[in-house]
Amino acid sequence: MLNRRRKVRVDTERLILRLPQHADFRQWSALRRASREFLTPWEPTWSPDHLSRKSYYNRVHWAQRSVANGSAVPFFLIRRQDGALLGAITLDNIRRGPAQAGTCGYWIGETFARQGFMREALVAVVHYAFDSLDLSRIESACLPENRASRGVLEKCGFKYEGVAQSYLQINGRWRTHVLYANLRLDRRGKTDAG
Repeated sequence: MLNRRRKVRVDTERLILRLPQHADFRQWSALRRASREFLTPWEPTWSPDHLSRKSYYNRVHWAQRSVANGSAVPFFLIRRQDGALLGAITLDNIRRGPAQAGTCGYWIGETFARQGFMREALVAVVHYAFDSLDLSRIESACLPENRASRGVLEKCGFKYEGVAQSYLQINGRWRTHVLYANLRLDRRGKTDAG
């Protein structure tokens, strides 16, 4: 379990990964709004109040509660050079005991895509999960046609493990996902993605 008073922050060459704050609302809502068409094919359907201040503040509260109880660590990607919010990456569904595992999900604003930011963030979060949280396994899933997401996972050491039928509701319908995992002590070598 994470200590409630401990600051959760990860620094990389170009990014600061930190918890969302109330003061991020304007940047977050503007980035999500501007990237809506880019993100919609890959995400669950947005609720009617998705971009509202109240909905965002509920997310911040969830983030604080999740860190305090050790169930998730949601990071915002903040660019060092100018403090711009680029996207988010969340280590969620943290399971202790014999599993010592978590699930990683992420999104990035359209204008910041394909510049290596998510790869940098994902490598840092995996390292944080293994070193600071003592997890053994990080899982992630994406739509089979999401070549960008599959590519970033594979470049970050995640290996293809299979397919999950009707895994998540994406853009309003149940969708099959491809499953990936990154293991702390991985001796599997390369796997062939389907």
